Amino acid sequence: MLYLLALILPPLAILLAGRPILGIVIFFIWLPAIIISGGLGHPAFIILAWLVIHERKTRWLSN
Repeated sequence: MLYLLALILPPLAILLAGRPILGIVIFFIWLPAIIISGGLGHPAFIILAWLVIHERKTRWLSN
């Protein structure tokens, strides 16, 4: 479910993946980047969110 949320709102997906400070920092970078570039930077934030979510699931499974 977090992967789908990462497609729409990557900072919120990062926040819900258990990285609140990173989610807040990414939000303040993501919002101006989306406005200035017209959405061209959005895929980079999606990839970042997917990596954070994947890292969380991998860490959870290894314990």
